[in-house]
Amino acid sequence: MASLNKSTFVRAFASYLPFIILFISVFNEFDFNYLKIENFSFNFVYILVFYWTLRNPESLGYLSIFLAGIVNDVVIGTPIGISSLCYLILCAVTAYIRNITLSPNFVKDWFSLLFTMVLINSIQVIILDLIFLIEISYISYIVNTGFTFLFYPAFFLMFNVLSQIIYQKKHD
Repeated sequence: MASLNKSTFVRAFASYLPFIILFISVFNEFDFNYLKIENFSFNFVYILVFYWTLRNPESLGYLSIFLAGIVNDVVIGTPIGISSLCYLILCAVTAYIRNITLSPNFVKDWFSLLFTMVLINSIQVIILDLIFLIEISYISYIVNTGFTFLFYPAFFLMFNVLSQIIYQKKHD
């Protein structure tokens, strides 16, 4: 009986792991300044939301993604709703890609992420710079987009392994 309860707990924990990782990543806005690496940043949340809403949309709900955006805005100090809007645009693009794709292709998904990040960052720059008059660094957005694009394959592999663990546990 104890092994049944343990199995149920592990199965429930594994199914909520993408949700837990999402909120840990928005609460923990990390920076590499202490490593003395200039112009190095990537947006882990974009990779996380893109992968899970594209490959396993039932793992992260749109409400949880919206709330994660609100939390992210509070943590980094941007006007409330900007990150939520960006995350939901990312979700809309991934839903569109998922619906028009007959057979998933990593390279097409990878370049779709690049296009989506350019779109999202453009919208975010327009809102922050032109509407709220917040001074932003265009170079940091370009560097962030580039590193996020470059790190996607590594996180894709890790999330594939995690996804196999989650869905293997669900189907056992």
